[in-house]
Amino acid sequence: MNTNIIAIIAVSFMSVGIIWAIGNLTHTTIESKVKTANGMLLIAQENRFNGTNPTIYASTNHPKKLVVLNKDFVRHDFIVDPLGINTSYLTADQSFITAIATNKAGVYEYYCSLHPQAMRGKIVVKS
Repeated sequence: MNTNIIAIIAVSFMSVGIIWAIGNLTHTTIESKVKTANGMLLIAQENRFNGTNPTIYASTNHPKKLVVLNKDFVRHDFIVDPLGINTSYLTADQSFITAIATNKAGVYEYYCSLHPQAMRGKIVVKS
């Protein structure tokens, strides 16, 4: 009787492990999707985007894929008023996919409306 219980528990653990491994092999991360699309990933965490609020570079008439991912426990958004980009509020582990697309060169400001002093950066679009 004890041998059967041990066998059932062992098979259960192996089954869960196999299912977990298959899930990890078939699941692609947001990071890998962005890299293959030659885009940019902005991670909102600790009231910063990518830790430094980096300057984003793009070219006119060549849309650049942008993924905004909230890895924080508080809500964030990502707004670029002149380009019409507004993610609305993103909760923890929620992402938003958009593109920087314009035919006008210039410098555009992005920010989080909930933390505008800390989460603010620039998008430089060149011809």
